[in-house]
Amino acid sequence: MSTNTTAREHDAVSEPMEYASADDSPASFPDGGLYAWLVVLGSWCAILPSFGLMNTTGVFADWLASNQLSEYSHSSVSWIFSVYIFFLFVGGVQIGPIFDQYGPKHLLVFGTIGLTAAVMVLSVSKEYYQFMLGFGVLGGISASVVFTPSVSIVNHWFYTARALATGIVVTAGSIGGIIFPQIFNAIAPSAGFGWAIRALGFITLALCSTGALLQRSRLEPRKTSRRTIDFRPLCEPLFILTTLGIMFADIGATIPLTYLTSYARANGMTISQSYTLMSILNGTSILGRLIPGYAADRYGRFNAMVVTTAVSGVLTLSLWLKAGSNRAAIISYAALFGFWSGSAISLSPVCVAQISKTEDFGKRYGTAYIIVALGVLVSLPIAGEILKAQIKDGVEHYGGLIVFCGLAYIASAGLFICARGLGTQWAVQKKY
Repeated sequence: MSTNTTAREHDAVSEPMEYASADDSPASFPDGGLYAWLVVLGSWCAILPSFGLMNTTGVFADWLASNQLSEYSHSSVSWIFSVYIFFLFVGGVQIGPIFDQYGPKHLLVFGTIGLTAAVMVLSVSKEYYQFMLGFGVLGGISASVVFTPSVSIVNHWFYTARALATGIVVTAGSIGGIIFPQIFNAIAPSAGFGWAIRALGFITLALCSTGALLQRSRLEPRKTSRRTIDFRPLCEPLFILTTLGIMFADIGATIPLTYLTSYARANGMTISQSYTLMSILNGTSILGRLIPGYAADRYGRFNAMVVTTAVSGVLTLSLWLKAGSNRAAIISYAALFGFWSGSAISLSPVCVAQISKTEDFGKRYGTAYIIVALGVLVSLPIAGEILKAQIKDGVEHYGGLIVFCGLAYIASAGLFICARGLGTQWAVQKKY
């Protein structure tokens, strides 16, 4: 083992580290050690509820469309969860620069309070505007305040194993997507919607509080200008292509998360079976966030995104489009799609980090996600309108919605191919 590597490991596990100055050389990153992995654990705990709630939107949407909001269309109900996802992503524009300047601690405290409050408000909401303001707006903003520093802080501690570490962190969202539907399904039929949601609220409080205690910054707090929204990266072709590739990948990922549950019920599956379907999807996405993360560190982050988005598109346009009421095909799609789509969350931050300086990552990541968030905001209602337009004799036909999802993934793969080509000068065999 080299002297340099030994020194880095010793620094990472000995006395608490002093703040380091920003340095993008690989040797300056701990890439492991006690404090680095405690940060990963803290980020994992914080992201579980914020992304777990997002990964359970299909269950929530199906319940609300059948109960409290039964007089509203699927498109109208989906706006609530589009707004949640929109604020979760777009909040990074403001939160990223605050993280760059002050670190994660204060953000996580405020985010924990806000997200817990939003879930509790969801449990007592009765009217559409209450769901929209309480969960969509407050929940989305608070989730962003938790998520943005939790994913950004990993880039302070890891370089060589960055994609793997980020992949481990974002498996939390998949774990949340497995356990939250099951907790909801176990409690809601007997104790009611309110207590099922409140149980998720208590879990949110415990996990986010743990995340706030464990996360710590490595870099020296950095003074920035008052301008927190920086659109200058949008003048960079590589940044634009990467951002649009992420946007279409996220559009493709959120449509099954929101509509696969109702699709399953429309094609003969029971409520319990449709909720289990989401747990299967989120379960396989755990491997989908870890294995591509490892492969991305070895073979290239953009290379991995090209493969995973292309396969997700092919699966959607073949298996889901032809599944019909075939339960084996529906379950197979959920399992396979969960694996291949899981990398969108874990690899998107490291793709942005790869084309950014470490000290500017928070701001550039936030700028990218304002574009991503705008795309996701309108995508679910558009999907709902496509579904509404295909209702015939009171029966919902999902073909158009599925094609919309598949084409989003194909567009994402094409954009990542172009970004990779621009970044490598079209060197086919280069790791990138």
